[in-house]
Order: sequence, then structure tokens, then C-alpha cells
Amino acid sequence: QVQLVESGGGLVQAGGSLRLSCVASGSIFSINAMGWYRQAPGKQRELVAVCTSGGSINYADSVKGRFTISRDNAKNTVYLQMSSLKPEDTAVYYCRYSVPYSQYEYWGQGTQVTVSS
Repeated sequence: QVQLVESGGGLVQAGGSLRLSCVASGSIFSINAMGWYRQAPGKQRELVAVCTSGGSINYADSVKGRFTISRDNAKNTVYLQMSSLKPEDTAVYYCRYSVPYSQYEYWGQGTQVTVSS
């Protein structure tokens, strides 16, 4: 089992910044992927950014150039620095931990990000 605890969400004006954090604990595999997904009301959950333990990174086109994902493997923590936030970034942001080529997948409880115009 893996537990994920997210923090850092909140209310911010358009153009502002927020930093999300997600700490993983429990049975952590050395090879894994940690990332952020989001779900806005009435929409499907979508990928925001993901980073593997080897350092490979992938971003959704909608956040490229504005969001930066990073991780501290020693602390089993992944971060999402969000800048130039837009109202359309408003969503619940979820942290996800997964082990490639396996059934292991865990989700955090979600943290609300609200961007006002």
C-alpha cells in the first residue's frame, strides 16, 4: 500500500502562482512514476504532468511553459509549481503514484485549486 498526502491548493487570482506538494509513504518501489492530474466540474480527469523516478517528464499541452513538475526521490515527494494561472486551471488536483508495467496505482485525496478572474 502507498499513501499519498497532497497540500498547497487554494484560491488565487489569475496570473498568480501556487505550488502543490505530494508526499508518498508506504511500500515505495524505487522505479515509479509520480504525477498530477486534475478534474474540473463536469469534465473527465486529465493528465497535467508526470515525472518518473528516472527523470522523464511529460506535460499536458495546456500547461507547458506555465507549470513545472519536480520531485525529490529521497523524500518520495513530487511538486507542481504552477505559474501564470488561468481560470480554466480551476479543478481538483490529484496526485498519482504508479509502478510501470504493473497494476500498482494509487491516488491522493485531491486538493482544490481555484483561479479567479
